[in-house]
Order: sequence, then C-alpha cells, then structure tokens
Amino acid sequence: MENTSEYVLQNRLHALATSGQCQLSLYEEGQAPQGERVRLVWATKATEELIFARLAELNCAAAPLVRRNALSGLELVSKGEGNLSAAFDGIAGLEVLPVTESLPSLRHPGLLVMDMDSTAIKIECIDELAAMAGVGEAVAEVTERAMQGELDFKQSLRQRVAKLAGADAGIIDTLCARLPLMDGLTEMLAELKGHGWKLVVASGGFTPFVGHLKATLGLDAAFANELVIADGKLVGEVTGTVVDANFKADVVSRLGDEYGIKDGQRLAIGDGANDIPMVQRADFGIAFHAKPKLAAAADARIHTLDLRVLPFLLQA
Repeated sequence: MENTSEYVLQNRLHALATSGQCQLSLYEEGQAPQGERVRLVWATKATEELIFARLAELNCAAAPLVRRNALSGLELVSKGEGNLSAAFDGIAGLEVLPVTESLPSLRHPGLLVMDMDSTAIKIECIDELAAMAGVGEAVAEVTERAMQGELDFKQSLRQRVAKLAGADAGIIDTLCARLPLMDGLTEMLAELKGHGWKLVVASGGFTPFVGHLKATLGLDAAFANELVIADGKLVGEVTGTVVDANFKADVVSRLGDEYGIKDGQRLAIGDGANDIPMVQRADFGIAFHAKPKLAAAADARIHTLDLRVLPFLLQA
C-alpha cells in the first residue's frame, strides 16, 4: 500500500510529465527503456525541490521507487546525450546511484552478509574496548591503518588484542548493552525479512557483540573472533579460526549454497579494506560510507544517506 508521500511523489511526477514544459515521460519500475540509468534517493523536501528543478531541464524517463521506509526514490533513464548522474551534482542530501548492471530482486529470497563495525553498528568494538581498558589511542591507530588496507588483518588483530591483556572482562558486557545500531539498520532488515531474505553478520570483531546482534535483530547467522578470557580478565589473545577477509568472503559462498540462494541474489556490504574479498565474492557488493579501496571495488556505493538506501538498490 502506498503511503501519503509516495502518492504525492507519483502525482507530482505526473503533473510535470503532462505540463508540456519539459521532456519527462513516465514508466513503471522494472520496465525501464534503454539508456543510461540512475537511481536517486533522498530524505527531505528541500532536496526534492532541487531534484524536480533539475528534472524539468532534462530529457529523460522516470519511475517512482516504492519502498517500506521514509526515504523517497526515483529511477531515471536518459533519452539523450550527456551524463545523467552529473546532472544532479551539488544537491545536498541526495544519494545518486548509477545502475550499470542487472540488479538483484528485492521480492525474491536472497542473502545479505554484513560487516559489523561501522556498518551494522556505528562503532569499532575493538576501539571502544581499548578506550575502556585505557589503551584507546594506541589501538585506534592500528585499527585505522588496517581499515585503509595498510596492514595485514591477522597481524593487526593480534597487535590490537594484545594491548587488551589484563583488562576486566566485564567491559564486554558493558559495551554489549549499549551497542549503537547504524541508522536505518532495523528498517532495512525488516524490509528484506519481509521478502524471505537470509541476514548474516561476518565480522573481524568479537563473538559477544555479533551474538548480541544476532539475538536482538533475529539474524540467521553470525561469525566473529573469540577472545580468550581467564579469571575474569582478557588474556590479550584470540582463539580458534580467525575471521579475516577470506573467511568473510567464504561465508557468502558457503551460506549462499547452504540456504539455496539463487545466483544473482547474494549480497555483501561493508566499509573497510578487509571487506573487499567479501563484496567481490558477492553477486552484488555494496560499499557503505567506505574507505577508498573498498569503494573502488564495490558494485554500488552508499555514501550520503543511511542503510535504508539498500532496498532502493534492488529491483522491486
């Protein structure tokens, strides 16, 4: 069912297309004509006003995108020459999403594998633990270098965890109780769940935090590293198989097969260089407010708005 804002958007498009003052035509999502294709997603009326001012000057076709959240979206197809994406440069609060390939289907079951730190949640757990243990600055520096792809992940993980040696293990429960979810996460997950998607976290972080998210959000699976604890203290080590970049990529393939997910419906989203193999292994890899190396490797990039944008990247 359409909400009021969707109804207003559709009627506004129709009014512009039939005004005789521009070269805009309309189509329904999934029936795009040939041509350069781009999707626009925004949150505010101020941004919408700027978009419609640009639309009046373009020779293009448009389809409203209806999703189950408060963002608004359009798909546009150019009917002339020029760079359609560039036509919307400089509009604040606008996510411009070029479409260069077939998109996964929102309405058919799929798999989404998410990074945790700075993707599903707003923080880097290792940095927060380190701050609580009094070694925050030293650990944060190593984290940033790892995220930029300057350090081997396993090496950087062990370096950072070693600095936690002797800290009270109670800081884990304290942090679990206040994990800040990324903006738009719950709305995005609810929409995907409504279409039978499998939802998974694969993190280079730690098992207590992914376990908390799995239970809180109703995720299907969660993978992370296990901290060694003895006598109520962090030992400064991890045990078992390290969840590194290759492990995360293998989760996409293994669970895709295990869940019977069809080709084209396996997605991954992350923000750091350690997520590159995962987003490349996926049929459709998404960079979220990402470091440059991951942004360059991904099929799509969300860099302005929040996780509610993700369903707009799929074909309804």
